Amino acid sequence: MTTVSAQESLWIDTASRTDYPSLAGELQVDIAVVGGGVAGLTVALLLKRNGARVAVIEADRVGHGVTGCTTAKVTALQQTLLTSVHSHQGEAGAAVYAQASLAGVEKLATIVAEEGIDCDLERRPAATYAASADQTKAVEQEFDVARAAGLQVEWTNELDLPYPVAGAVRLDDQVQIQPVKYAQGLARAIDGDGSAIFERSRVLSVEDRKPCRVKTEAGVVTASQTVIATHYPLLDRGVFFARLEPVRSYCVAAPVRGSGPYEMAISAGSNARSLRSYEGYLVVGGEGHPAGSAASSPERYDRLAAFAREHWDTGEITHRWSAHDPEPYDLLPIVGPYSPRSSTLYVTSGFQKWGFTSATFAAMLLSEQIGGGSHPWADRFAPNRATLRSAPRLARMNAKVGLDFVGDRLRPAQAGSAQEVPRGEAKVVRDGPGKTGVYRDEDGGLHAVSLRCTHLGCLLRFNSAERSWDCPCHGSRFDVDGEVLEGPAVRPLERRKAP
Repeated sequence: MTTVSAQESLWIDTASRTDYPSLAGELQVDIAVVGGGVAGLTVALLLKRNGARVAVIEADRVGHGVTGCTTAKVTALQQTLLTSVHSHQGEAGAAVYAQASLAGVEKLATIVAEEGIDCDLERRPAATYAASADQTKAVEQEFDVARAAGLQVEWTNELDLPYPVAGAVRLDDQVQIQPVKYAQGLARAIDGDGSAIFERSRVLSVEDRKPCRVKTEAGVVTASQTVIATHYPLLDRGVFFARLEPVRSYCVAAPVRGSGPYEMAISAGSNARSLRSYEGYLVVGGEGHPAGSAASSPERYDRLAAFAREHWDTGEITHRWSAHDPEPYDLLPIVGPYSPRSSTLYVTSGFQKWGFTSATFAAMLLSEQIGGGSHPWADRFAPNRATLRSAPRLARMNAKVGLDFVGDRLRPAQAGSAQEVPRGEAKVVRDGPGKTGVYRDEDGGLHAVSLRCTHLGCLLRFNSAERSWDCPCHGSRFDVDGEVLEGPAVRPLERRKAP
């Protein structure tokens, strides 16, 4: 296996390549699904099973977004998230989230069996552990909350790790998979018999009317109903950008001599280490921080690699990748109608690094709602819910956005001209009365773009770990030539002449 770039994950590298057509011309179906990740593909499959003709429209390749840049753990035990949900949603809310998560795990495993998807599914325990004594209280709280919420967790002082732990909560019979292979299996089950998958087709707008019109650069899909499953909602009409905080995290993978961890383990605390094994590889994740912050740097990969080498006998790091996840202000995913009165437009997002579990139960809810049914969990995950306990966090999130919007405009340029930009680096360069983002590649070529995010106008910051321009306000990302890497932005940056 050759060394690959930071932009390609182990999962993308070890899966085959899909080649579905781009959308061109006009197409009419029953339901359009925007987004070819696990959320969009799962809801599309369930809707097709209910008799609908479905079109899935993906901006890149199936499974190549956040779906292909995770650790691909499918579990109802999610570090110490249930404790946090309990603090925002109370005992009843934590119980609903726990039971929905269990349902998501089992539904995914059932789909794999029913569709015969070869995605290397394995049943493994999930564990949250205290890496030091000062984390023990947090792990004990998670154990107590999980037990009260109905999860059959157990306490242990031993895990299959090459270092001692101060205690751990473990949940047996969870699932790990090869995520891109799983997404591709879903796509194969959807495509055909009146349903279709379209790749390399970025959606630019959706008209919420009867019927909906979903527009890309080269085509239009007309549908009775539309699901927005783009990881971060791309339509501003729901103002979800004000209720979701994008957070980045990183992963490395390396061949390991001997065996990697048997459990899907993650440490408690803010500097967590997420661990799993896959066919002779050790996968280590962590180093999370808010998207668009100055904390984005290659050193985060270095720290994960150093952790792997310290505790396991690993070979050279072969894969490095990253992703960001939208965290809802009240810590529950959003699932349901885009607006309270809409019967044609639906949305799901806010999976907080546990997307395979949450996206699967979200698809279960959406397929019932779109079919005219109801579900006892629906109100808890409704997109336009109000959670008073979480109002202070919502205020802090949007105060930060305001500070970023104004502060970056007041901050001075980093260079007076493009000549001051070294190879392999980027700087904010003074451009008359304004500023331009300039990156100089390793061959000396210059790439200059407007710094104004095409979503809502925040100024972008350079991410040296991925060599991208990232928005600190709502998480949109662009490559050095201005093309959209991640939304909610859908249009590229203006390209400029290097000043």
